[in-house]
Amino acid sequence: MKCDIVSARRTVYSGKVSMVVAPGVAGELGIAPRHAPLLTTLTAGAIRVLDDQDEEYTFLIGGGIIEVMPHLVTVLVDTAERAADFDEQAVRRAKADAERALRERGESRDIAEVQAQLRDAIEKLQALERWRKRVQHKG
Repeated sequence: MKCDIVSARRTVYSGKVSMVVAPGVAGELGIAPRHAPLLTTLTAGAIRVLDDQDEEYTFLIGGGIIEVMPHLVTVLVDTAERAADFDEQAVRRAKADAERALRERGESRDIAEVQAQLRDAIEKLQALERWRKRVQHKG
């Protein structure tokens, strides 16, 4: 089956896969070829993709939606990064900057924009923590 993971900014992954595991609101979803059609929301966490060569890729997402058709999985997310490329320190700095901007309530930045940046940073950190717990649990 084909899988597309698309963020608001770019296509994060597109390819043939044998399995997708995603963080659904009611728990982890395992999706294999010919899965029944499904549309549901996703929470912040890790999406694991096993490609048709048995290579596993992990992406940290900040939530979104997933649409499953028998031969196509489409994941739409606000933010997504490969777990291996995640820059935790940069996200922590962005979170601290947004918190400071909200405390100072300066005129130079739109409050809604700052709140969205803070929410984005928090979701990324939550996704990282969930992924770390899973990795530690496996080992």
